[in-house]
Amino acid sequence: MSKFKTLLIMAAGMGNRYGGLKQIEKMGPNGEFILDYSIYDAKKAGFNKVVFVIKKENYEIFKETIGKRIEPYITTEYAFQDDSLIPEKYYEIFKNREKPLGTAHAILSAKNNIHEPFAVINADDFYGRDAYIKASEVLDNLKEDKTPYEYAMIGYLVKNTMTENGAVKRGVCEVTNNYLTNIIECSIERKDSKIIATSLNENISFEVSDDDIVSMNLSLFTPSFFKYIEKDFINFLEKNKEDPENCEFFMPDVIFSAILEKYATVKVYRTNASWYGITYKEDAENVKKALKEMITSSEYPNNLWD
Repeated sequence: MSKFKTLLIMAAGMGNRYGGLKQIEKMGPNGEFILDYSIYDAKKAGFNKVVFVIKKENYEIFKETIGKRIEPYITTEYAFQDDSLIPEKYYEIFKNREKPLGTAHAILSAKNNIHEPFAVINADDFYGRDAYIKASEVLDNLKEDKTPYEYAMIGYLVKNTMTENGAVKRGVCEVTNNYLTNIIECSIERKDSKIIATSLNENISFEVSDDDIVSMNLSLFTPSFFKYIEKDFINFLEKNKEDPENCEFFMPDVIFSAILEKYATVKVYRTNASWYGITYKEDAENVKKALKEMITSSEYPNNLWD
């Protein structure tokens, strides 16, 4: 029997590039969100619980839309990404920041909800069922009783994660013998015949090939990761106290730091699945078309939760 495992869904992003709360944009034939398909696939793959990380002011709208649809089928909890985890020493510096502090902070926000192996995803990305099946199998075998701790990541081919409508954020990965050795959070865009990645931390650009591996934030952890994020969060706040508005606490940076410090190893499991997402409003029609085709081919039922 599979172990108890949780899907943590990062849904606190403001959707600036999209122009609204894109996590609850209707995509399926009966008003389903991308989130519905992610949770459906995860449940099929053996996940037992979902934790949404959201902004507190969005709680009621999440609860009344996606929440009430899925709660009959899977344990559902909510965590709020806010400034409550900022230590008093830094609170006055960061308290007026408007946008969320980043993906690593989103994960840390759920530390009191998760005490079992868990996978992390973005709310506005469609990952494909193969990714959830692999994730579930890997989580069943992660060990929590030795260091370095064993974590994992589902890696995508960069060519399968692009949009025609602009740049996307991806973690560009260096992989050696199936283990992650470096990861750089980048803005990636196809320019002419080339794919150009620009580091979000250092603003350095470089070319990547179609088959290079990138992270879509589908990462797999044991609860030991929370302890490391807490420590690294203090370092992040100290480093960025002079520029509290523009810094971001990125999950790939924390993962790479944990690898460098030999706190953890991260094994990469490749998938050929294609990403669908709504980074920009113009992406929505492509997602709807892809879902319609998958319903026509019977990969998903027309009424997802019936």
